[in-house]
Amino acid sequence: MSISNPQPEIIPSSSDPYLILAIETSCDETSVAIVRNGREILSNVISSQIETHKQFGGVVPEIASRKHVESITLILEEAIREAGVSLEEIDAIAVTEGPGLIGALLVGVVAAKSLALALDIPLIGTHHIAGHIYANHLIGDIDYPALALVVSGGHTELVLLESEGKFRIIGRTRDDAVGEAYDKVARALQFPYPGGPYVDRLAQEATEEVVLPRSWLEPGSYDFSFSGLKSAVLAEINRSRMKGETPDFSALARGFQQSVIDVVTGKALKAAAEFGIRQMLLCGGVAANRGLRDKLEALCQEAGLPLLIPPNKLCTDNAAMIAAAADLKWRRGEFSSLDMRGEPVMSLEEWSVKS
Repeated sequence: MSISNPQPEIIPSSSDPYLILAIETSCDETSVAIVRNGREILSNVISSQIETHKQFGGVVPEIASRKHVESITLILEEAIREAGVSLEEIDAIAVTEGPGLIGALLVGVVAAKSLALALDIPLIGTHHIAGHIYANHLIGDIDYPALALVVSGGHTELVLLESEGKFRIIGRTRDDAVGEAYDKVARALQFPYPGGPYVDRLAQEATEEVVLPRSWLEPGSYDFSFSGLKSAVLAEINRSRMKGETPDFSALARGFQQSVIDVVTGKALKAAAEFGIRQMLLCGGVAANRGLRDKLEALCQEAGLPLLIPPNKLCTDNAAMIAAAADLKWRRGEFSSLDMRGEPVMSLEEWSVKS
């Protein structure tokens, strides 16, 4: 039996201040944030599980779920205390509905539904990637049409935003996401998990570069592929060892990073020109990569294209970005019902605002 929406008749006033409490538990960060009017962050508390998963070389879904269960109440209490508000002042509850690890998602979804029901306020199920994209709205205005380059551990996509809250994916990875490729290459270079920051740092310090292939795919495609690049790194390591030589890890890191950056920025700038966009957005955990940020900034400046990049804390998974995306639905009165479930696979385009 379906459970009705907590208060489906609410139509928010554009002039009244409002508070959204958001919960993010899609992977290995437990986060709760309180955001005023969709833009002003009052609190954004994040509990990372990196140290727990480091010993396994990656995220273990069952362990991640248990850690969320242990942390969610404490993080919720801390976010409320830091924001200096009471639960009774909250106007809506937002939560990552998907995509993500199903067990991890369910922890946040159950907590959010419980709060919405107890407080008798609207529930807003939110798309994780919409959150990454609209993290940019927490630091500046978005000028449409815009293009979002999404680069994270699980996603690599080019998303066209023709208007506010309307998403159209024009390119996506066909195999490994950028962050996944970084972690696999980092493991081959003997770095601990998560290895992306180590590869970035080593690439920045390198004086030599092993030139590696660029996967452009067929002409006109905005899709990505990084599995072949990862294999090329492993082949170079094996080739050196078969010759009795020590692989030059710094040169390999630089070659790998340059190949990734050339392809993702090249496709992003080409798409920007084709679709006549007015602003570029960089988002996702890999948006913290120094080499990528520098190259995209230089290319956008050369093209006269405004660029928004969130600070590092808003690039990685956090609840403030979920509140920013949920604000799209709040202002239109598009709420979720209490029979909402966590969705490990969820369409960004279908989550687009209806009006």
